[in-house]
Amino acid sequence: MNLPLWAATLLASWCAATAWAQTAPIPDATGPTPATTASVSLSARKVYEQARSQLVQVRTVLKGRASQTSVGSGFFVSNDGLIVSNFHVVSEAALTPDRHDLVYVTADGREAPVRILQIDVLHDLALLKAGDAQTRSFDALRFRDEARPLAQGERIYSLGNPLDVGFAVTEGNYNGMVQRSFYPQIFFGGALSGGMSGGPALDQEGHVVGVNVARRVDGEQVSFLVPATFAAALLQRGRAARPLETPAHAVVSEQLQAHQELLTERFIQQGFKPATHVRYLVPVPVDGFMRCWGSSEPSRAGGMDLERSDCVMDTRIFVGEFNTGTIAVRHESYDAKKLGALRFAARHSASFRNESFGRLGLQHQTKPMCHDDFVDRAGLTLRTVTCLRAYRKLSALYDVSVVVATLDQADAGVQGRFDAQGVSFENALKLARHYIGSYAWAH
Repeated sequence: MNLPLWAATLLASWCAATAWAQTAPIPDATGPTPATTASVSLSARKVYEQARSQLVQVRTVLKGRASQTSVGSGFFVSNDGLIVSNFHVVSEAALTPDRHDLVYVTADGREAPVRILQIDVLHDLALLKAGDAQTRSFDALRFRDEARPLAQGERIYSLGNPLDVGFAVTEGNYNGMVQRSFYPQIFFGGALSGGMSGGPALDQEGHVVGVNVARRVDGEQVSFLVPATFAAALLQRGRAARPLETPAHAVVSEQLQAHQELLTERFIQQGFKPATHVRYLVPVPVDGFMRCWGSSEPSRAGGMDLERSDCVMDTRIFVGEFNTGTIAVRHESYDAKKLGALRFAARHSASFRNESFGRLGLQHQTKPMCHDDFVDRAGLTLRTVTCLRAYRKLSALYDVSVVVATLDQADAGVQGRFDAQGVSFENALKLARHYIGSYAWAH
Protein backbone atom coordinates (compact mmCIF):
# COMPACT_ATOMS: atom_id res chain seq x y z
CA MET A 1 0.00 0.00 0.00
CA ASN A 2 1.21 3.48 -0.79
CA LEU A 3 1.32 6.04 1.95
CA PRO A 4 -1.70 8.39 1.70
CA LEU A 5 -0.74 11.60 -0.09
CA TRP A 6 -2.61 13.86 2.30
CA ALA A 7 -1.12 12.11 5.29
CA ALA A 8 2.20 13.43 4.02
CA THR A 9 0.94 16.88 3.08
CA LEU A 10 -1.45 17.94 5.81
CA LEU A 11 -0.22 20.96 7.70
CA ALA A 12 -0.99 19.10 10.89
CA SER A 13 -0.52 21.35 13.87
CA TRP A 14 3.17 22.10 14.27
CA CYS A 15 4.49 20.78 17.57
CA ALA A 16 6.96 22.75 19.67
CA ALA A 17 8.87 19.56 20.44
CA THR A 18 10.13 18.98 16.89
CA ALA A 19 13.78 18.44 16.04
CA TRP A 20 13.88 21.99 14.66
CA ALA A 21 12.80 23.39 18.01
CA GLN A 22 15.48 21.36 19.74
CA THR A 23 18.22 23.04 17.72
CA ALA A 24 16.89 26.61 17.46
CA PRO A 25 15.72 29.19 19.97
CA ILE A 26 12.08 28.86 20.95
CA PRO A 27 10.26 32.20 20.51
CA ASP A 28 8.57 33.90 23.41
CA ALA A 29 4.93 32.71 23.41
CA THR A 30 3.68 36.14 24.53
CA GLY A 31 5.84 38.17 22.19
CA PRO A 32 5.51 37.05 18.55
CA THR A 33 8.10 38.38 16.17
CA PRO A 34 7.10 41.04 13.63
CA ALA A 35 5.46 39.68 10.48
CA THR A 36 6.68 42.09 7.83
CA THR A 37 10.19 42.32 6.45
CA ALA A 38 11.88 44.41 3.81
CA SER A 39 11.17 41.70 1.19
CA VAL A 40 7.41 41.89 1.69
CA SER A 41 5.62 44.04 -0.90
CA LEU A 42 3.75 47.21 0.00
CA SER A 43 0.47 45.47 -0.90
CA ALA A 44 1.25 42.58 1.45
CA ARG A 45 2.23 44.99 4.20
CA LYS A 46 -1.03 46.89 3.79
CA VAL A 47 -3.11 43.70 3.89
CA TYR A 48 -1.27 42.46 6.96
CA GLU A 49 -1.61 45.72 8.87
CA GLN A 50 -5.34 45.78 8.12
CA ALA A 51 -5.82 42.17 9.23
CA ARG A 52 -3.35 42.08 12.13
CA SER A 53 -5.96 42.57 14.85
CA GLN A 54 -8.18 39.80 13.45
CA LEU A 55 -5.42 37.20 13.21
CA VAL A 56 -4.76 34.75 16.06
CA GLN A 57 -2.62 31.79 16.92
CA VAL A 58 -4.59 28.77 18.18
CA ARG A 59 -2.76 26.65 20.74
CA THR A 60 -3.67 23.23 22.09
CA VAL A 61 -2.40 22.89 25.66
CA LEU A 62 -2.41 20.08 28.17
CA LYS A 63 -5.30 20.54 30.58
CA GLY A 64 -4.14 22.09 33.84
CA ARG A 65 -0.66 22.77 32.46
CA ALA A 66 0.94 25.52 30.44
CA SER A 67 2.65 23.15 27.98
CA GLN A 68 1.38 23.37 24.41
CA THR A 69 1.08 20.22 22.31
CA SER A 70 0.42 21.86 18.95
CA VAL A 71 -0.16 25.25 17.35
CA GLY A 72 -2.04 26.56 14.35
CA SER A 73 -3.71 29.76 13.24
CA GLY A 74 -7.19 31.24 13.02
CA PHE A 75 -9.05 34.50 12.46
CA PHE A 76 -12.04 36.37 13.87
CA VAL A 77 -15.17 36.28 11.70
CA SER A 78 -17.62 38.09 14.00
CA ASN A 79 -17.62 40.96 16.46
CA ASP A 80 -18.79 38.64 19.25
CA GLY A 81 -15.62 36.52 19.18
CA LEU A 82 -16.19 33.70 16.68
CA ILE A 83 -13.00 32.27 15.16
CA VAL A 84 -12.48 30.06 12.09
CA SER A 85 -9.59 27.58 12.00
CA ASN A 86 -8.88 24.05 10.72
CA PHE A 87 -10.29 20.94 12.34
CA HIS A 88 -6.84 19.37 12.36
CA VAL A 89 -5.57 22.34 14.40
CA VAL A 90 -8.11 21.67 17.19
CA SER A 91 -8.60 17.91 16.76
CA GLU A 92 -6.89 16.94 20.02
CA ALA A 93 -9.19 19.21 22.02
CA ALA A 94 -12.23 18.06 20.00
CA LEU A 95 -11.59 14.33 20.47
CA THR A 96 -9.90 14.27 23.90
CA PRO A 97 -11.35 17.29 25.77
CA ASP A 98 -10.54 15.65 29.10
CA ARG A 99 -6.82 16.06 28.34
CA HIS A 100 -6.61 19.20 26.19
CA ASP A 101 -7.70 22.82 26.23
CA LEU A 102 -7.52 25.55 23.59
CA VAL A 103 -6.29 29.12 23.87
CA TYR A 104 -5.89 31.89 21.34
CA VAL A 105 -3.05 34.42 21.25
CA THR A 106 -3.20 37.69 19.30
CA ALA A 107 -0.37 39.43 17.47
CA ASP A 108 0.06 41.80 20.43
CA GLY A 109 0.28 38.93 22.94
CA ARG A 110 -3.24 38.89 24.40
CA GLU A 111 -4.32 35.37 25.39
CA ALA A 112 -7.68 33.82 26.30
CA PRO A 113 -9.40 30.40 26.34
CA VAL A 114 -11.27 29.08 23.30
CA ARG A 115 -14.27 26.72 23.00
CA ILE A 116 -15.24 24.61 19.98
CA LEU A 117 -18.73 25.34 18.66
CA GLN A 118 -18.86 23.23 15.51
CA ILE A 119 -16.61 21.23 13.19
CA ASP A 120 -16.59 20.32 9.50
CA VAL A 121 -14.20 17.41 9.04
CA LEU A 122 -14.99 17.02 5.33
CA HIS A 123 -13.50 20.45 4.61
CA ASP A 124 -11.13 20.47 7.61
CA LEU A 125 -12.74 23.47 9.33
CA ALA A 126 -13.69 24.40 12.88
CA LEU A 127 -15.70 27.25 14.38
CA LEU A 128 -14.48 28.45 17.78
CA LYS A 129 -15.66 30.92 20.42
CA ALA A 130 -13.30 33.22 22.30
CA GLY A 131 -13.54 32.76 26.07
CA ASP A 132 -13.41 36.50 26.72
CA ALA A 133 -16.26 37.33 24.33
CA GLN A 134 -18.48 38.49 27.18
CA THR A 135 -16.16 41.33 28.13
CA ARG A 136 -14.97 42.79 24.82
CA SER A 137 -15.72 43.30 21.15
CA PHE A 138 -13.58 42.03 18.28
CA ASP A 139 -12.57 43.23 14.83
CA ALA A 140 -13.67 40.69 12.23
CA LEU A 141 -12.57 39.82 8.72
CA ARG A 142 -15.20 39.77 5.99
CA PHE A 143 -15.65 37.09 3.35
CA ARG A 144 -15.29 38.00 -0.29
CA ASP A 145 -18.61 38.23 -2.15
CA GLU A 146 -19.25 34.94 -3.96
CA ALA A 147 -20.50 36.97 -6.92
CA ARG A 148 -16.88 38.07 -7.47
CA PRO A 149 -14.97 34.89 -8.38
CA LEU A 150 -11.20 34.93 -8.27
CA ALA A 151 -9.37 35.38 -11.56
CA GLN A 152 -6.42 33.23 -12.64
CA GLY A 153 -3.21 34.83 -11.41
CA GLU A 154 -4.91 37.13 -8.91
CA ARG A 155 -2.74 37.95 -5.90
CA ILE A 156 -3.55 36.22 -2.61
CA TYR A 157 -2.03 36.93 0.79
CA SER A 158 -1.87 34.08 3.27
CA LEU A 159 -1.53 34.93 6.98
CA GLY A 160 -0.62 32.77 9.94
CA ASN A 161 2.04 31.88 12.47
CA PRO A 162 4.54 29.57 10.70
CA LEU A 163 6.47 27.17 12.92
CA ASP A 164 5.52 29.23 16.01
CA VAL A 165 8.16 31.85 15.19
CA GLY A 166 5.76 34.77 14.74
CA PHE A 167 2.87 36.13 12.72
CA ALA A 168 3.64 36.39 9.02
CA VAL A 169 2.19 37.15 5.60
CA THR A 170 2.99 35.12 2.46
CA GLU A 171 2.28 36.34 -1.05
CA GLY A 172 1.07 34.03 -3.80
CA ASN A 173 -1.35 33.62 -6.68
CA TYR A 174 -4.70 32.04 -7.39
CA ASN A 175 -4.09 29.19 -9.83
CA GLY A 176 -7.63 27.91 -10.16
CA MET A 177 -9.23 24.96 -8.42
CA VAL A 178 -7.37 21.72 -7.72
CA GLN A 179 -8.04 19.09 -10.36
CA ARG A 180 -9.41 15.70 -9.25
CA SER A 181 -10.13 16.91 -5.73
CA PHE A 182 -13.24 15.23 -4.35
CA TYR A 183 -14.14 18.46 -2.54
CA PRO A 184 -13.28 21.89 -3.99
CA GLN A 185 -9.89 23.28 -3.02
CA ILE A 186 -7.98 26.34 -4.21
CA PHE A 187 -4.54 25.86 -5.77
CA PHE A 188 -2.48 28.57 -4.06
CA GLY A 189 0.83 29.38 -5.73
CA GLY A 190 2.58 30.34 -2.51
CA ALA A 191 4.54 28.85 0.38
CA LEU A 192 2.66 27.61 3.43
CA SER A 193 4.41 26.22 6.50
CA GLY A 194 3.27 24.21 9.49
CA GLY A 195 1.53 26.49 12.00
CA MET A 196 -0.18 28.53 9.27
CA SER A 197 -3.01 25.99 9.14
CA GLY A 198 -6.34 27.69 9.77
CA GLY A 199 -5.10 31.16 8.93
CA PRO A 200 -6.92 33.34 6.39
CA ALA A 201 -6.01 33.88 2.76
CA LEU A 202 -7.02 37.38 1.66
CA ASP A 203 -7.44 39.27 -1.58
CA GLN A 204 -5.96 42.75 -2.08
CA GLU A 205 -8.99 44.36 -0.43
CA GLY A 206 -8.47 42.26 2.70
CA HIS A 207 -11.48 39.97 2.15
CA VAL A 208 -11.22 36.27 2.99
CA VAL A 209 -11.04 34.04 -0.09
CA GLY A 210 -9.84 30.86 1.60
CA VAL A 211 -8.45 29.13 4.67
CA ASN A 212 -4.89 27.71 4.75
CA VAL A 213 -5.03 23.94 4.93
CA ALA A 214 -2.19 22.00 3.21
CA ARG A 215 0.88 21.97 1.00
CA ARG A 216 2.74 19.50 -1.16
CA VAL A 217 6.02 18.52 0.47
CA ASP A 218 7.41 17.15 -2.82
CA GLY A 219 7.18 20.49 -4.65
CA GLU A 220 7.67 24.22 -4.29
CA GLN A 221 4.96 26.88 -4.09
CA VAL A 222 2.20 24.26 -4.29
CA SER A 223 -0.25 24.87 -1.47
CA PHE A 224 -3.97 24.51 -0.90
CA LEU A 225 -6.81 26.56 0.56
CA VAL A 226 -10.33 25.67 1.63
CA PRO A 227 -12.64 28.00 -0.33
CA ALA A 228 -14.14 30.71 1.87
CA THR A 229 -17.68 29.65 0.98
CA PHE A 230 -17.37 26.60 3.25
CA ALA A 231 -16.10 28.69 6.16
CA ALA A 232 -18.98 31.15 5.67
CA ALA A 233 -21.47 28.27 5.65
CA LEU A 234 -19.96 26.85 8.86
CA LEU A 235 -20.26 30.28 10.48
CA GLN A 236 -23.96 30.45 9.62
CA ARG A 237 -24.65 26.91 10.87
CA GLY A 238 -22.67 27.25 14.08
CA ARG A 239 -23.25 30.85 15.11
CA ALA A 240 -25.81 29.91 17.77
CA ALA A 241 -24.43 26.45 18.58
CA ARG A 242 -23.54 25.42 22.12
CA PRO A 243 -19.89 24.50 22.76
CA LEU A 244 -18.91 20.85 22.39
CA GLU A 245 -18.63 19.36 25.88
CA THR A 246 -17.82 15.71 25.07
CA PRO A 247 -15.52 13.94 22.60
CA ALA A 248 -16.66 14.71 19.06
CA HIS A 249 -16.47 11.18 17.65
CA ALA A 250 -20.26 11.05 17.14
CA VAL A 251 -20.16 14.30 15.14
CA VAL A 252 -17.22 13.03 13.09
CA SER A 253 -19.03 9.73 12.42
CA GLU A 254 -22.18 11.52 11.28
CA GLN A 255 -20.25 13.65 8.79
CA LEU A 256 -18.29 10.64 7.53
CA GLN A 257 -21.56 8.79 6.94
CA ALA A 258 -22.68 11.53 4.56
CA HIS A 259 -19.26 11.49 2.88
CA GLN A 260 -19.17 7.74 2.31
CA GLU A 261 -22.64 7.75 0.75
CA LEU A 262 -21.54 10.36 -1.77
CA LEU A 263 -18.19 8.63 -2.34
CA THR A 264 -19.82 5.26 -3.00
CA GLU A 265 -22.35 6.74 -5.41
CA ARG A 266 -19.77 8.71 -7.39
CA PHE A 267 -17.28 5.83 -7.56
CA ILE A 268 -19.83 3.38 -8.94
CA GLN A 269 -21.28 5.92 -11.37
CA GLN A 270 -17.90 6.88 -12.85
CA GLY A 271 -17.22 3.33 -14.05
CA PHE A 272 -13.93 1.88 -15.29
CA LYS A 273 -11.68 2.35 -18.31
CA PRO A 274 -12.53 0.00 -21.20
CA ALA A 275 -9.16 -1.39 -22.37
CA THR A 276 -6.89 -2.24 -19.44
CA HIS A 277 -5.40 -5.64 -20.37
CA VAL A 278 -5.01 -7.71 -23.51
CA ARG A 279 -6.72 -10.77 -21.98
CA TYR A 280 -9.00 -9.41 -19.21
CA LEU A 281 -11.20 -6.49 -18.34
CA VAL A 282 -9.42 -5.25 -15.21
CA PRO A 283 -11.13 -2.49 -13.16
CA VAL A 284 -9.10 0.73 -13.53
CA PRO A 285 -11.06 3.90 -12.55
CA VAL A 286 -11.47 6.78 -14.97
CA ASP A 287 -9.63 10.01 -14.14
CA GLY A 288 -12.51 11.79 -12.45
CA PHE A 289 -11.52 12.24 -8.81
CA MET A 290 -8.74 9.66 -8.83
CA ARG A 291 -5.24 9.75 -10.26
CA CYS A 292 -3.73 6.65 -11.88
CA TRP A 293 -0.03 5.94 -12.38
CA GLY A 294 1.49 3.01 -14.24
CA SER A 295 4.87 1.31 -14.19
CA SER A 296 6.55 -1.52 -16.09
CA GLU A 297 9.36 -3.81 -14.95
CA PRO A 298 10.53 -6.13 -17.74
CA SER A 299 12.64 -9.01 -16.55
CA ARG A 300 16.36 -8.65 -17.23
CA ALA A 301 17.24 -12.24 -16.42
CA GLY A 302 14.64 -14.30 -18.24
CA GLY A 303 12.23 -14.20 -15.31
CA MET A 304 8.84 -12.52 -14.86
CA ASP A 305 7.66 -9.32 -16.56
CA LEU A 306 5.53 -7.06 -14.36
CA GLU A 307 3.21 -4.16 -15.13
CA ARG A 308 1.49 -2.22 -12.37
CA SER A 309 -1.27 0.37 -12.10
CA ASP A 310 -1.99 2.41 -8.95
CA CYS A 311 -5.08 4.63 -8.70
CA VAL A 312 -5.52 6.84 -5.62
CA MET A 313 -7.54 9.81 -4.46
CA ASP A 314 -5.75 12.98 -3.43
CA THR A 315 -8.56 13.69 -0.96
CA ARG A 316 -8.25 12.28 2.56
CA ILE A 317 -10.47 13.06 5.55
CA PHE A 318 -8.40 13.81 8.66
CA VAL A 319 -10.25 12.53 11.76
CA GLY A 320 -7.65 12.82 14.50
CA GLU A 321 -4.70 10.45 14.55
CA PHE A 322 -5.32 9.11 11.07
CA ASN A 323 -6.98 9.73 7.69
CA THR A 324 -9.94 7.94 6.17
CA GLY A 325 -12.72 8.42 3.62
CA THR A 326 -10.81 7.43 0.50
CA ILE A 327 -10.62 4.73 -2.18
CA ALA A 328 -7.59 3.10 -3.83
CA VAL A 329 -7.42 0.58 -6.68
CA ARG A 330 -4.36 -1.20 -8.04
CA HIS A 331 -3.45 -4.24 -10.07
CA GLU A 332 -0.33 -6.08 -11.17
CA SER A 333 -0.08 -7.99 -14.44
CA TYR A 334 2.40 -10.91 -14.55
CA ASP A 335 3.95 -12.64 -17.56
CA ALA A 336 6.16 -15.53 -16.46
CA LYS A 337 6.32 -17.67 -19.59
CA LYS A 338 10.13 -17.57 -19.34
CA LEU A 339 9.99 -18.50 -15.67
CA GLY A 340 7.90 -21.65 -15.85
CA ALA A 341 4.63 -22.73 -14.25
CA LEU A 342 5.99 -24.04 -10.93
CA ARG A 343 8.11 -21.02 -10.08
CA PHE A 344 5.35 -18.66 -11.23
CA ALA A 345 2.82 -20.43 -9.00
CA ALA A 346 5.13 -20.05 -6.01
CA ARG A 347 5.76 -16.34 -6.63
CA HIS A 348 2.12 -15.61 -7.46
CA SER A 349 0.93 -17.34 -4.29
CA ALA A 350 3.53 -15.54 -2.19
CA SER A 351 2.40 -12.20 -3.58
CA PHE A 352 -1.22 -13.03 -2.76
CA ARG A 353 -0.35 -14.06 0.80
CA ASN A 354 1.78 -10.95 1.30
CA GLU A 355 -1.24 -8.62 1.30
CA SER A 356 -1.90 -7.10 4.73
CA PHE A 357 -5.06 -5.67 6.30
CA GLY A 358 -3.74 -3.89 9.39
CA ARG A 359 -3.66 -0.25 8.28
CA LEU A 360 -4.34 1.44 11.64
CA GLY A 361 -3.70 -1.17 14.31
CA LEU A 362 -5.92 -2.52 17.06
CA GLN A 363 -6.04 0.77 18.95
CA HIS A 364 -8.28 2.22 16.22
CA GLN A 365 -9.88 -0.82 14.55
CA THR A 366 -11.02 -4.36 15.28
CA LYS A 367 -9.22 -7.38 13.88
CA PRO A 368 -10.00 -8.03 10.20
CA MET A 369 -12.75 -10.50 9.38
CA CYS A 370 -12.04 -12.08 5.98
CA HIS A 371 -13.89 -14.29 3.53
CA ASP A 372 -12.00 -16.39 0.98
CA ASP A 373 -13.89 -17.50 -2.11
CA PHE A 374 -13.66 -18.64 -5.73
CA VAL A 375 -15.82 -16.71 -8.18
CA ASP A 376 -16.80 -17.71 -11.71
CA ARG A 377 -17.09 -14.73 -14.08
CA ALA A 378 -18.52 -16.35 -17.23
CA GLY A 379 -15.79 -18.97 -17.26
CA LEU A 380 -13.07 -16.73 -15.82
CA THR A 381 -12.18 -18.18 -12.40
CA LEU A 382 -11.08 -15.70 -9.74
CA ARG A 383 -9.82 -16.22 -6.25
CA THR A 384 -11.06 -13.44 -3.95
CA VAL A 385 -10.42 -12.45 -0.36
CA THR A 386 -12.65 -9.77 1.18
CA CYS A 387 -11.78 -8.30 4.58
CA LEU A 388 -13.58 -5.80 6.80
CA ARG A 389 -12.35 -3.93 9.88
CA ALA A 390 -14.64 -1.84 12.08
CA TYR A 391 -13.59 1.47 13.61
CA ARG A 392 -13.66 1.45 17.39
CA LYS A 393 -14.70 5.08 17.94
CA LEU A 394 -16.35 5.93 14.61
CA SER A 395 -19.71 4.22 14.80
CA ALA A 396 -20.93 1.98 11.94
CA LEU A 397 -17.89 2.68 9.73
CA TYR A 398 -15.52 0.12 8.23
CA ASP A 399 -12.49 -0.33 6.02
CA VAL A 400 -13.01 -2.91 3.28
CA SER A 401 -10.23 -4.56 1.27
CA VAL A 402 -10.62 -6.96 -1.65
CA VAL A 403 -7.79 -8.96 -3.22
CA VAL A 404 -8.45 -10.74 -6.54
CA ALA A 405 -6.29 -13.13 -8.56
CA THR A 406 -6.99 -14.71 -11.95
CA LEU A 407 -6.46 -18.48 -12.10
CA ASP A 408 -6.94 -19.38 -15.77
CA GLN A 409 -3.25 -19.39 -16.80
CA ALA A 410 -0.37 -21.46 -15.44
CA ASP A 411 2.36 -18.92 -16.18
CA ALA A 412 0.61 -15.51 -16.34
CA GLY A 413 -2.22 -13.59 -14.75
CA VAL A 414 -3.43 -10.52 -12.89
CA GLN A 415 -3.68 -9.73 -9.22
CA GLY A 416 -5.72 -6.73 -8.11
CA ARG A 417 -6.62 -4.94 -4.91
CA PHE A 418 -9.41 -2.57 -3.91
CA ASP A 419 -9.52 -0.53 -0.66
CA ALA A 420 -12.29 1.73 0.63
CA GLN A 421 -11.85 3.46 3.97
CA GLY A 422 -14.58 4.73 6.26
CA VAL A 423 -17.69 3.25 4.61
CA SER A 424 -20.87 1.68 5.98
CA PHE A 425 -21.28 -2.11 6.08
CA GLU A 426 -23.85 -1.99 3.27
CA ASN A 427 -21.64 0.17 1.05
CA ALA A 428 -18.60 -1.96 1.82
CA LEU A 429 -20.41 -4.99 0.38
CA LYS A 430 -21.77 -2.95 -2.54
CA LEU A 431 -18.30 -1.68 -3.45
CA ALA A 432 -16.74 -5.15 -3.09
CA ARG A 433 -19.36 -6.69 -5.41
CA HIS A 434 -18.91 -3.82 -7.89
CA TYR A 435 -15.14 -4.33 -7.98
CA ILE A 436 -15.18 -8.13 -8.29
CA GLY A 437 -17.98 -7.97 -10.85
CA SER A 438 -15.89 -5.73 -13.08
CA TYR A 439 -13.42 -8.52 -13.92
CA ALA A 440 -14.22 -10.30 -17.19
CA TRP A 441 -12.74 -11.59 -20.41
CA ALA A 442 -11.51 -8.87 -22.70
CA HIS A 443 -13.24 -10.48 -25.72
